[in-house]
Amino acid sequence: MSEAAPGIPDSPAYATAERAELAGALRGLIDAVMSVEEVDGETLHDIAQQVEQLTFRLGRGRDAGPGYMPRHHGDYLPRSPIVGEASPLAPRLDWQVVDREGEFPIVEARGSFGAAYEGPPSFVHGGWVACAFDEILGIANIEAGHPGMTARLTVHYRRPTPLFRDLVVRGWVDRVEGRRIMSRAEIFDGETLTAEAEGLFVQPRPELAEQYFGPRD
Repeated sequence: MSEAAPGIPDSPAYATAERAELAGALRGLIDAVMSVEEVDGETLHDIAQQVEQLTFRLGRGRDAGPGYMPRHHGDYLPRSPIVGEASPLAPRLDWQVVDREGEFPIVEARGSFGAAYEGPPSFVHGGWVACAFDEILGIANIEAGHPGMTARLTVHYRRPTPLFRDLVVRGWVDRVEGRRIMSRAEIFDGETLTAEAEGLFVQPRPELAEQYFGPRD
């Protein structure tokens, strides 16, 4: 899933199966760059040259600049550094709503973190854990009909979160008080709770939301 907000479709020119395939291949390349040690300098130089050529084929030469342009806010999740199927930076965690029986739905994401996300040896960097929480809680808020901007995120690191393990991240809205949304999340490695979080999110006033994100249909 990659819908940033109800009623706002992803850009068909960007969020394609082919781009997701390319992003997946690049994740493999990133993981190899971070993991493989016994490679001679000539091979590394060769690969770097090939990567530059591929970048050029995509329309970005070495001195072309970042190429970033403002875009519709509905295009965000495909590019997300956590769940974005089109982002080579994403681990990537695949999410879905797993329970709509309660007052607020529960969102669950499954996936693993590779070598690029290492903090302490063999474990996920705590900053990436916090980033994952922020993203999953944001999605949970949207699914509950209460989108908001992060005002505070408190993370409790219970145990180190391991690399290369299938993890489960769950997030849900705990309660809503006016424009304030209080949400909770947790990460499990099997039956082991490795971290949990509480987030405070604030729904911006319509005029401020339009200033930040542009007009909404």
